[in-house]
Amino acid sequence: MLINSIPQYIQGITNAKIDLTATDAETLFTVPSDADFNAVSINSILVSNDDTSNASTITVNIVGDGLNSAGAVTAHTFSLFKDTVIAAKTTVELLTKDIILKSGEVLQVQAGHVDRLHVVASIQELSKTRITTSAIVSI
Repeated sequence: MLINSIPQYIQGITNAKIDLTATDAETLFTVPSDADFNAVSINSILVSNDDTSNASTITVNIVGDGLNSAGAVTAHTFSLFKDTVIAAKTTVELLTKDIILKSGEVLQVQAGHVDRLHVVASIQELSKTRITTSAIVSI
């Protein structure tokens, strides 16, 4: 895979998981800022509502640098899904295509109600080299 003409290698795979027990925005995943890593591919975001009779909503945001109206780079929150309804006793796949996040960006989730939603994101960590510095250190 190429991002900005830089070869990318899958360095690792993981599932980021969270049980939303409050209605505050929670960090689901932060893209590593290690020199070896420069991006992740979010392949799936599953949201499960384990309440037996009540729907809830979920908001999913990316927090990272972006351009303001004057064209200057500033920290910003970008909404991916806003108050998406998750019916009782259902699981919903939010993504239809992969999302790429760059080093240091944060994937946040926020529930509309406490103790109803669980979120699982399937993630591929991408590196610029086949063998990372951290892998060499552990040898």
